[in-house]
Amino acid sequence: MAGPGEAPIRKERLDRFLFFSRAVKSRTLAQKVIEAGAVRVNSEKTARTDHKVGAGDVLTMSLHGRILVWRILDPGTRRGPAAEAQGLYEDLSPPAPPRPALSPYDAAIAERPPGAGRPTKKERRGTDRLRGAGG
Repeated sequence: MAGPGEAPIRKERLDRFLFFSRAVKSRTLAQKVIEAGAVRVNSEKTARTDHKVGAGDVLTMSLHGRILVWRILDPGTRRGPAAEAQGLYEDLSPPAPPRPALSPYDAAIAERPPGAGRPTKKERRGTDRLRGAGG
């Protein structure tokens, strides 16, 4: 409890904090993420969207394919601009793993040396121009 002359520690619902901090786009989505068990508060799983969080609590979340670890600095009072939202927490997340240089789709496409195989459209137009045919 707060002593004399100290302000009481303000707490906010977990779903509202995730919304205010711009971790998710809506409170409904925040509720779904929490109920799915993707959020831990102080290393303990919670499936309750009305769990109260405040300054000093540590959230561990699995969002957007990453593990995020945030220490709450202020529970917030509104969903403000991004700069204001970033002031609500301190990011303690581990660095993201390096992404491959090529996507799996691009890596699956074999390199074709020029002049090998079937001509591309560009090569075909060039051939047609040399022959004097085409428009």
